Amino acid sequence: MAEKPREQRVTKQRVAVSAALDSLEDFVSTQELHRLLQGEGASVSLATTYRILQSMAEDGLVDVLRSDDGEAVYRRCEATGHHHHLVCRRCGKAVDIEAPAVETWASRVARDHGYTAVEHTVEIFGLCPECTARGARAADPDGGSPAA
Repeated sequence: MAEKPREQRVTKQRVAVSAALDSLEDFVSTQELHRLLQGEGASVSLATTYRILQSMAEDGLVDVLRSDDGEAVYRRCEATGHHHHLVCRRCGKAVDIEAPAVETWASRVARDHGYTAVEHTVEIFGLCPECTARGARAADPDGGSPAA
C-alpha cells in the first residue's frame, strides 16, 4: 500500500511527465510516454522518465500494471486508497475495483503464516464488454441475426 507521498522537488521534467499522464486515459509504457514527451518538445531523458514514474508509483500517484511481456505500464491513479484492477487483455482498458473479500483473505492468510506488513496486488484480466461484442460480431458475419 502506498504511504503518504514524499515531498518531491518540482522540476520541469516532473511537471511535463505529470501533465502527459493527465492527458492520457489508458496505461502507457515508459518508452511510449517518453516518445510522447519528445513529440511535445519536452526535454526529458528516458532515464529521467523512468525515475519520475517510479517515484510517482511509490507515492501512489500512478497505477502500475505489467503487460503480457512483463513491461511496466502506468496511468494516473484515479482511485484513492488501496484498489485492484480489472484489465482488458485486448484493448488495455482498466477498471479500478475494490475487493473487500480479497483484503480479508490476504490478511487471514498472512496472519495464519505469521507474516506482517503484508502488501498485495490483484490484477484480473479478461475481455471488456466492447471487445467481447467486437469479437462476437467478427465471429458472426451476419451481425448476430438469427438464422432464417
